[in-house]
Amino acid sequence: MSRPLFAAALLATTVFALPVAAQDAPPVVPLPAALTAEDMPPIPLAMAERARPYLEVRGAGFAGWDPKTRAVLISTRFANTSQLHRVAEPMGARTQITFEAEPVFGRYAPTRGDIIVVRKDRGGDEYFQLHSLEDGRLTLLTDGKSRNQQGAWSEDGELLSFTSTARNGIDSDIYVMNPRDPATTRMVHQSEGGGWAVLAFAPDKKSAYVADYNSVQDVDLYRLDLGTGKMSAIGDPAREIAYGGLRVAPGGAVWVTSDEGSDFRRLGRLDPASGAFTPVTDEAWDVEGFDISPDGKLIAYVVNEAGTDRLRLLDVASSTVRSIDSLPAGQIGGLQFAPWGELGFSLSSAKSASDVWSLDPATLELTRWTQSETGGLDPSINVEPEILTTTSFDGLEVSGILYLPDPAKFPGERPMIVSVHGGPEAQSRAGFLARNNYYLNELGIGLFYPNVRGSTGYGKVFVSLDNGPFKREDSVRDLEALLDAVRAHDRVDAGKVGLTGGSYGGYMCYAAAVQLKDRLTATQCTVAISNFVSFLENTNPYRQDLRRVEYGDERDPEQRAKLIEISPLTRVDEIEKPMFVITGANDPRVPKSEADQMVAAIRAGGGEAWHLIAADEGHGFAKKANSDYAFLAQLTFWKKHLLGE
Repeated sequence: MSRPLFAAALLATTVFALPVAAQDAPPVVPLPAALTAEDMPPIPLAMAERARPYLEVRGAGFAGWDPKTRAVLISTRFANTSQLHRVAEPMGARTQITFEAEPVFGRYAPTRGDIIVVRKDRGGDEYFQLHSLEDGRLTLLTDGKSRNQQGAWSEDGELLSFTSTARNGIDSDIYVMNPRDPATTRMVHQSEGGGWAVLAFAPDKKSAYVADYNSVQDVDLYRLDLGTGKMSAIGDPAREIAYGGLRVAPGGAVWVTSDEGSDFRRLGRLDPASGAFTPVTDEAWDVEGFDISPDGKLIAYVVNEAGTDRLRLLDVASSTVRSIDSLPAGQIGGLQFAPWGELGFSLSSAKSASDVWSLDPATLELTRWTQSETGGLDPSINVEPEILTTTSFDGLEVSGILYLPDPAKFPGERPMIVSVHGGPEAQSRAGFLARNNYYLNELGIGLFYPNVRGSTGYGKVFVSLDNGPFKREDSVRDLEALLDAVRAHDRVDAGKVGLTGGSYGGYMCYAAAVQLKDRLTATQCTVAISNFVSFLENTNPYRQDLRRVEYGDERDPEQRAKLIEISPLTRVDEIEKPMFVITGANDPRVPKSEADQMVAAIRAGGGEAWHLIAADEGHGFAKKANSDYAFLAQLTFWKKHLLGE
């Protein structure tokens, strides 16, 4: 939720809109039209002016190559939402080509490059529709009502796959189309469940490789005959194996990442007939993404080393690996080889916002394509993180990423904000902090990002340790251990520690407000689960079974009783410290009702609960005006409760 505000325009609006009687009052930031602020103080405009450079930071994400012109397609935000832009040459102008009110994502058709297919929803509702883009206008390709998710393209750019809930609103059926003619759209498989996706087409386009995502630990692979609709299992679906990306090399060889026979995902070949997986890499961490060169001779892949990404090049014939060590520690995404062999990707680090780079595999020469603005700030002053590790209640080692303010500017013990990631199948990772650098550089507030059990990146055993209602609170005990460790740090003021989190991290935020209140000053919880039973009953139908695998099944009496027991709402009367709740009214994952019931219960008990609601957002704020106001409101909250201002 980090995007900026037009402070100069706001100043004019605010000053001239004030009643005569209020002319002597300090000007405040006007509330954006889509937001409702309950029991919250106004935000001083002077604070918004000080923070504005941090809010004007932007990044660029690599969205693919234009096969015809060798330009790159990027996603970046210049106005209120992220849109698509073309960059014709390294460090060239970013030419905007979509102009929508909602964020959009898209890609050129492979090989041909004659069409871009764009994905867009409405107000964060995640009912995505697919469109073709021409001359700045979108033409609808899907039904305009159901939830549609884009899948793989055929390598020649003729066919596009997607899944849709059009049939019954729940199950993700599989479709293919030639997006140049929507009349070619046809269902090729009637599915059961919401986890289906086409990963790749076979070279002859008569079949496709399909995944059925059951959980982060269990992904089943199939080969789908596009003519008959017959689905043939690859291997044994009863086995619990996690597969990542799947690519088909020239000639038809299938490559995947898999944790079969290992605690971590390795890169290797898959035999579609027998399901046998032959690992080729032997990294000590997960292989997270990869792509195959057009001639099939090279594979570029990314290894997640304790939250930092490392880029490797594998020579297929010799199995030798070259490491690209000239890149800074950070996060790498969107790997894609161009038809002419150049490798494109996005990179962000502590001292650089996300930008687009390319690599010449022959010379290992790196080329930077974009340099995103950082609000006029010098990103080189941003602090690098350190890893903090401790032992939890049962002997499990848990860790997190710690950022501490410059001791020369902010000596002694400093306040701390602990930020818990969502998922829980996710990981806090080293990278660019964007607007959150304001806490470190201007306020002297440290930031700590814990990775409790259930986080990805530490192996399949670690990610399974919080599954179901009877293990759920073990992750809260991990958070307790990490809080104690960070509070014991000689640079941290143990009496001024706040905690924030979103989605599942929002549940952890609520739970900490109940169970770890003696260690915390205040909490700020975003799109958060307050009651597991009401959450499971009200989350979007396509997600219910997927979430039951992780959290438990509320339809089972024993599990339902435990889910109610561990829900923060059950113990809401134990919350004593101030709380700030942020909600998207259109959230299909964690419905707004989860926040409403928590806020109402806290206020009924006489507690302090700020509440900010966006009428045009979903699971997180994606629009600039909304996200900026939310960030400024958080600054107001933390300055009050951590700095006493």
